Amino acid sequence: MARKATISLVAAATLTSLMLGACSGSSDSDAASSTSDGTVSGDITFLTNRTDLDKDGTFDRYVEEFNETYPDVKVTVESITNYEDEVRTRMNTPNGYGDVLLIPDAVGVDQYHDFFTSLGSVSELEEDYRFVSDKAYEDQVYALAVGGNTFGVLYNKAVWEEAGLTDLPTTPDEFLTDLQAIKDNTDATPYYTNYKDGWPLGGQWTDNFAGVGGNGDVENEMATDTSPWDEGKPANIVDGLLYDIVAQGLSETDPLTTNWEQSKSDFATGKIATMVLGSWSIAQFQEAATDAGADPEDVGFMPFPSNIDGKQYAKIGGDRRLAINVNTKSPEAAQAWLEFLVKDSDFAEISGMISPSKAVTDLPENLTALQDAGVELFENNPSPEGEEGLLNKVADESQVDVWGNLYRQQLVDTARGQADGDKASFFADLNQRWGDAVTSLVS
Repeated sequence: MARKATISLVAAATLTSLMLGACSGSSDSDAASSTSDGTVSGDITFLTNRTDLDKDGTFDRYVEEFNETYPDVKVTVESITNYEDEVRTRMNTPNGYGDVLLIPDAVGVDQYHDFFTSLGSVSELEEDYRFVSDKAYEDQVYALAVGGNTFGVLYNKAVWEEAGLTDLPTTPDEFLTDLQAIKDNTDATPYYTNYKDGWPLGGQWTDNFAGVGGNGDVENEMATDTSPWDEGKPANIVDGLLYDIVAQGLSETDPLTTNWEQSKSDFATGKIATMVLGSWSIAQFQEAATDAGADPEDVGFMPFPSNIDGKQYAKIGGDRRLAINVNTKSPEAAQAWLEFLVKDSDFAEISGMISPSKAVTDLPENLTALQDAGVELFENNPSPEGEEGLLNKVADESQVDVWGNLYRQQLVDTARGQADGDKASFFADLNQRWGDAVTSLVS
């Protein structure tokens, strides 16, 4: 049996002390008694991006388990493939974005109180949950993470071994050399962008900025930096690697036809060697391997190929955040469902994520390799007072969607010769637009 490692993380801010705790000071039975007639009831709709768990019946199981405690609540699960864009649009209608939902990444923290119900203060919720303070606003918490991840690169161990690669890369140049070896010595696509689906080019890459910078203030600093794509800065290193992968012909030949769901099976069966994804993806790809008759042990995870004086770092952070629509007509039922998913369901466990509940003290097995390799894991620091949500505001003002996919799709198009410019001109344009937005918003 693989060992389980106790969480011991070098946190830049809220290092988790591991202690048993109850759910935000209340149990399920307490939540039930919070209604006027002593029962929780109503119809609620839950919006999720996990189409796979909807298809395989996991959410049906959750609803059945939830209804054992709350039989008078009807939960409708609505899974959405293009979640980010569709839910952002639906948030223009007060009752159009369900009762419990995953907050789209592009919604700024300072906007939370306009759309979501407060779940309590930071101090109240930090007693029992991880990943609380970095998304709080004016000491109020509007969402809880469904689990925690770290960020890096998913790779097919069998393909890398077939290419003769035994040591994992720790620099972008080593990574490119390894992808070239895969191209030369195997039939696999060295790197798969998932360009058409888009979202794998968004936060999955941006979440590596912090690890490349090696500290929990990288994203805060970017919010006030007028030239974050300058040589040597985290954004330049991360996006520069993506550009070079595509420019050197190491990615799929036709990015316009990529398919996320199919890519899982193709990765599992050795047709794809590598993708930049969060650790949340490990369990999904292992399941895809099992379904395809391949070995789930071939699904490997490495830190982003960069280092600072030989030391590698990786951010850990909350995955998607669950929140309650401030306009819900069934707030108690919505609260009960949210708490069930975060505290009582096995969502984090089956997803291979760090549990958001401090009652769970073990790292998921899929992260022990990083720990064994000496990778330093840390959480982001909260934004300085008065700068909450500033990074997203700068992204909106500049039209550089650091949590979305549009600018990296443009980067891919430039790298593959389908748009004017080169890497230098592309980064210069990003710096110009970002710098103008920072100047406009900060000065």
